[in-house]
Amino acid sequence: MGETSGTITWRRLEAADFPLLKGWLEQPYVARWWNHETSDEAVERDFGPSMRGEEPSEDWLALLDGRPVGLVQRARIADYPEELDALAAIVPVPDGAVMIDYLVGAPELVGRGFGPRMIAAMVERTWQDHPDAPAVIVPVVAANRRSWRALEKAGFSRVGEGEMEPDNPVDDPAHVVYRVERPA
Repeated sequence: MGETSGTITWRRLEAADFPLLKGWLEQPYVARWWNHETSDEAVERDFGPSMRGEEPSEDWLALLDGRPVGLVQRARIADYPEELDALAAIVPVPDGAVMIDYLVGAPELVGRGFGPRMIAAMVERTWQDHPDAPAVIVPVVAANRRSWRALEKAGFSRVGEGEMEPDNPVDDPAHVVYRVERPA
């Protein structure tokens, strides 16, 4: 079960996936950084709107050889003005840029190189799905070294450092910002 070298495919999150997602959000290594309520109501409240197309973000399940093992949220930065303003205070944000957030849900894959593969696979998909996106930009709480190292391994470069509101109030507002450019 801990094999990380299989094929990564994607499908949009569905309501039937909410119990699985709830379990992932309850994992201590996820809960530490996502700081998400995990009641059934909270999962529906926070993931239902994008699933139904009522919000512009996209929630994608990463499947490893067909088995759901992770989640990537993807959105155009401009669709979220508060995020745009916070990021633009630190780094230039080109029109059409996309941001992602991610988690590895399967505990047996954590620390085994799956995260960078999942991130890189979503970046590749983003170039196909959003032909006008010039870059993917990701802010990460500076203390979350595992997350920003995964970005580096996936081909991202650190382009800035600054303060943003952290997802978890226990965290310092210090963030690092990573970016990958669309290949020429």
